[in-house]
Amino acid sequence: MYDQIREDTLYIILYAMVTAIAMMASCYLLLRRANGIAPDVTPPMRLRRWTAAFFAAITLSHIWYMPMLFRSTTEEMMRNFRVGAVLDCMILLPLAAVVPVTMLQDRRRPLWPVAVVFAPLVAGMAWVAASHDDALMPKLRVYILLLGIGLFVYMVRALRQYGRWLRDNYADLEHKEVWQSLVVLAVMLLVMGIYSFAITDMASQYVLQVNEVILVGYLLWRVETLSDLGTQQAETLTAAEDDLQAIGTDDTEEETEANALPPSIRERSAMPLSLSKKIEAQLKQHCEDGQLYLQHDITATQLATEIGVNRSYLSQYFSGQGTTYNAYINDLRIQHFVRLYHEAAAIG
Repeated sequence: MYDQIREDTLYIILYAMVTAIAMMASCYLLLRRANGIAPDVTPPMRLRRWTAAFFAAITLSHIWYMPMLFRSTTEEMMRNFRVGAVLDCMILLPLAAVVPVTMLQDRRRPLWPVAVVFAPLVAGMAWVAASHDDALMPKLRVYILLLGIGLFVYMVRALRQYGRWLRDNYADLEHKEVWQSLVVLAVMLLVMGIYSFAITDMASQYVLQVNEVILVGYLLWRVETLSDLGTQQAETLTAAEDDLQAIGTDDTEEETEANALPPSIRERSAMPLSLSKKIEAQLKQHCEDGQLYLQHDITATQLATEIGVNRSYLSQYFSGQGTTYNAYINDLRIQHFVRLYHEAAAIG
């Protein structure tokens, strides 16, 4: 196969083009501050940097396999291939797993487990490279496949949690959904599958290079069009205490009124009753009467600031009402447009 690669000018040109494309994409993400694809979107800097690192790893992966084109013996080629495979397992494949995880912005997920699960693969490949014995390769290929399946399962669960977080905190989901990351992951799994099980013929080599071009283009678009949500953490306990002091609650009256509520509501609401009433009044005054709900892309944090309460209490209030921030805002919008429709129909 390596002799075929040396004699296939078209493949060598494609290989060099993929290398250059990945390098340019990496430099673009690292050096260009403005968004060239979607100027109105500010992408997450963390995702931008990790994706740039992944593109750089693709570039390096192509570079450290290039000497194989100039080796004269099969033994030298295999030695070069094994070293390249070790480097791929150390750098390229872990970064391929990190990129989809960094697309999720509900919280900063730890990345060290990626290094842990890839450590046995790196050790196995290093043993193969040092011993010049490929007997372990079939097991390592199976391990790569299991890693891909494990990452897929993890992403499905994480995306479900992320979707719930989005619906609870954002009324407008444009430029926020990341189900497309499953598409990215599927492409990555396809590339890894080709890399692991079909590396011995020219057709698979062509498919591998074409998939890498698609992957680079798709990831570049995804990074540039994904809004930076800035992980929304709950306010500090001190801020919550300040809210309570500003309200000036009467504990005795509070307990009497709270005990009069149905048990189901008392269980769902962990906040003082007077605070709940304050939030209800503020929402009525600023959000409903002031029509804040018509403001595009207003977040739960922005709404909490507008009405002067702690964001964590605002979430508790909606939970106590058996609804979510997203449902509350969209319900107000629906009611607004229904009123407009009736008014237009009455005039007509």
